[in-house]
Amino acid sequence: MITSKYNWKNIEKEPDDGFFEVTKKENITALASKILYSRGIDNGEKLAQFLSNDLSQLHDPYLLHDMDKAVARIRQAIENYEQILVYGDYDADGMTSASIMKEALEMLGAEVQVYLPNRFVDGYGPNESVYKYFIEQQQVSLIITVDNGVAGHEAISYAQSQGVDVIVTDHHGLPAELPDAFAIVHPEHPEADYPFKYLAGCGVAFKVACALLESIPTEMLDLVAIGTIADMVSLTDENRIMVKVGLEMLKQTERIGLMELMKVSDIDMSDVNEETVGFKIAPQLNALGRLDDPNPAVELLTGFDDEEALSIAQMINAKNEERKEIVQKIYDEAMGMVDLDKPVQVLAKEGWHPGVLGIVAGRILEHIAQPVIVLNIEDGMAKGSARSIEAINIFHALDEHRDLFEAFGGHAGAAGMTLPVDNLEQLSQVLCDYIAENDINLAQKKTLIIDEVLDLSEIDLDTVKSLEKIAPFGMDNAKPVFEIKDFTVKQARTMGQNGAHLKLKIAQGSTAVDLVAFNQGHLVQEFQQAQNLCLAVTLSINKWNGQTTVQLMLEDARVDGVQLIDIRAKNASLPERVPVLSEDTSASEVVVLDIPEKAEELKSLFVGRQFDAVYFKNHIKRAYYLTGYGTREQFAKLYKTIYQFPEFDVRYKLKDLSQYLNIPDILLVKMIQIFDELDFVTITDGVMVVNKDAQKRSISDSQIYQNLKQEVKYQELMALGTPQEIYDWLMDNN
Repeated sequence: MITSKYNWKNIEKEPDDGFFEVTKKENITALASKILYSRGIDNGEKLAQFLSNDLSQLHDPYLLHDMDKAVARIRQAIENYEQILVYGDYDADGMTSASIMKEALEMLGAEVQVYLPNRFVDGYGPNESVYKYFIEQQQVSLIITVDNGVAGHEAISYAQSQGVDVIVTDHHGLPAELPDAFAIVHPEHPEADYPFKYLAGCGVAFKVACALLESIPTEMLDLVAIGTIADMVSLTDENRIMVKVGLEMLKQTERIGLMELMKVSDIDMSDVNEETVGFKIAPQLNALGRLDDPNPAVELLTGFDDEEALSIAQMINAKNEERKEIVQKIYDEAMGMVDLDKPVQVLAKEGWHPGVLGIVAGRILEHIAQPVIVLNIEDGMAKGSARSIEAINIFHALDEHRDLFEAFGGHAGAAGMTLPVDNLEQLSQVLCDYIAENDINLAQKKTLIIDEVLDLSEIDLDTVKSLEKIAPFGMDNAKPVFEIKDFTVKQARTMGQNGAHLKLKIAQGSTAVDLVAFNQGHLVQEFQQAQNLCLAVTLSINKWNGQTTVQLMLEDARVDGVQLIDIRAKNASLPERVPVLSEDTSASEVVVLDIPEKAEELKSLFVGRQFDAVYFKNHIKRAYYLTGYGTREQFAKLYKTIYQFPEFDVRYKLKDLSQYLNIPDILLVKMIQIFDELDFVTITDGVMVVNKDAQKRSISDSQIYQNLKQEVKYQELMALGTPQEIYDWLMDNN
């Protein structure tokens, strides 16, 4: 069944003529102008700021807390030839942050080493044993954290106790108590009032680089763009400027590793945009940290060796493909464990790769719209990730039950945890109780803003290009979403591995456009047949075989009214997890599987019930609609044949008689029953004898014959009628 994931809200703000005049001077179309206006860009001053890519508008890095202390200590370390350790993180933001800091330090002649923690060995954030190794074995005397550190109390205290200063540069949520570091550079630090609070880790590292170099190192902005987009922070204010310029730098990057990575990924550098980063480059970098040692990423991003760059790029690309396969395998297994009778899903199994469980939980959440916890079991412990719907703050729900966990942390929408396997049942119950006690409506959906309702004739390459003016899109500047309705689905097919995705061709008048729906391949029958289907889409450009066309990307879909799906074809599969219609069925969607012999029995199953979706498989045990109810000639031929025999054993000779008369055996049985009812024959112990003195009567006098005629008519509707005709008949007088 097609079920909308969101509540759709159409924008009602309309700019006045004055605003259109302002945007017209910037060559912004009316459609893009309306979108800007609805997002608060409603005057010339705001528009100029929004469109700016002037790096001089970036905020003074010294407005960040402890920046002066950090810069002075780093310069002192460089002057004294101290060994400096840059300690990063295993995701794309951490990788780019570490690379930016490394390059800035090396430009000043520093002795610098970089270490990205292994999530399986070191965990997230400062690790005391790693610090100890670098202090004792590598004579490090200054540690600079990037994209982590504000929660690293123990490791930082250890380093400081050894006479090694730690400079924390981070952007994650500040704990109530900050670590005892030499300096903490953070945009949200309470003792400073930095004008923009939403820098990514790479953005904070870049600010340190600006302060150290006393200039804006534009050649690093490609890395800033990657890390900022990957970490899904707000693309407003200076993040917007840095990403806009960074994406242009990325199109012409001279970083050998990035060039090789894009080459092995079939990325056209001239077309790089925020989606290229968000859906291709960042997932590849993240895959390395999810499955293996993340440190080669720094060499990829900063190195100069052609052969090594190619080798690392190929390895990262392979890891990403491996990651996809692992995610799909775990997803399939986990979905098989889902129990929709419960309001939350706690899914745990041995052998699941811990590095991808957050991705799996997110995909299942998207499919079933329930909080999902996916855990790997090893040595009696369960470790993994949670993802939650907007209505449930998963961190708040579990924070009061820390006694269940060995480790726990997170925020409203996601959490990570480790707990004994014996506590899994209690974990599930705690969440179920939380939902019940707080009277949480699990059906509550997030809001999807619809920027405009468009006809397909209004969508062309110029439309897509006009929206590029207000890109890049991301957090706080979402890609515009448009509603498409009153169209027909001309084609529907699955694509991708195991048919996971869906491709449609939809038409309106003489205009036809392709649409791609990720992870909707299982609904190909529904999209092909749905009536009153409305789509929420974004616009993209597809380049294939030298052709450039507009392509729609599905964000959400909804159907007004009951969905009637025809799955009577032999190759049509039954929908997963949809129950078969019976007296006890309580689901909102059902499959009509086996057709009862009597029409009244089927009709009774619909009395007083309303379903959101009905799938018609309509298995017919005895297909009388194919045999008919017997013609005058068939009855005459049968009578003439059996009249020649003094007696006929129907138990053993029926098949022979059926073949001789060329009458299907199921119809032949009915015809003999009709003869018996009309006293044309007498049947005793399976032996049939013709009553030669029988009274002359019409076949239509037989009740069996009349019932058969009605059954044929009923079966014809079930087998050949449209789903709407069948449904209307079922609901007639209901």
